[in-house]
Amino acid sequence: MSGEEEENAAELKIGEEFLKAKCLMNCEVALILEHKYEQLQQMSDDPMNQVSQVFEKSLQYVKRFSRYKNPDAVRQVREYQLAEFELCVLGNLCPETVEEAIAMVPSIKTKGRAHDDDAIERMLNDLSLIKKFE
Repeated sequence: MSGEEEENAAELKIGEEFLKAKCLMNCEVALILEHKYEQLQQMSDDPMNQVSQVFEKSLQYVKRFSRYKNPDAVRQVREYQLAEFELCVLGNLCPETVEEAIAMVPSIKTKGRAHDDDAIERMLNDLSLIKKFE
């Protein structure tokens, strides 16, 4: 991003490195940490492989605030054509109305994108159904 252009997440002007970054939803972090936790438990005979309190609290947090629980649901959510951070914010917070979604992620309403209010509402309904039927 050039020095003259100011970053603005509402318009998806967030810097090239951030646009290319892989963001994870809480449910994805939970899957990763649970896998690591299982590995550490299997090696629990070794005192060097103790699970730290920070690790345990992090795992508890992402499990508590995960909106989707199984990998198939996560794959379905990831199918939406959104920027990584947009997808993660919507996937983590699960707004119920178009107004909430736009307030959380103003860039989904940016000119030139194919997301009008009806499209956003359909997407929110789809995300809600994925969560409901997982």
